[in-house]
Amino acid sequence: MKIIDTKNAPKPIGPYSQAIQFDNFLITSGQIPIDVKSGKIPENIDDQTYTVLKNIKYILKKANYEVTDIIKITIFTVDLKKIQIINQIYEKFFFTNKAYFPTRSCVEVQALPKNVQIEMEAIAYKK
Repeated sequence: MKIIDTKNAPKPIGPYSQAIQFDNFLITSGQIPIDVKSGKIPENIDDQTYTVLKNIKYILKKANYEVTDIIKITIFTVDLKKIQIINQIYEKFFFTNKAYFPTRSCVEVQALPKNVQIEMEAIAYKK
């Protein structure tokens, strides 16, 4: 088991790791949309979704994984009515020539840390 920590993604705001690599799996903690460079949280769901996915990508990169290694994403959002917007950003982020998308769950929750609109966690696998 190996702890993954990168300065390119937000530091944990609690007692947890950004990600753990176990055998061929990489499991991230939930990532919220904190822009590491500015320390700020974007206001709209478009930018929040993109920022979360970018943060996950930086964690993957630190562990030598690619976005295409992601096999499962869990999305938590405070407003499922915005799923169309989330899906547009998500689709652009994951689309490849193979039209590959990981498995996914998406649930509406009452609240998220720092009053963000979205949080995501990922599981990646590579041979």
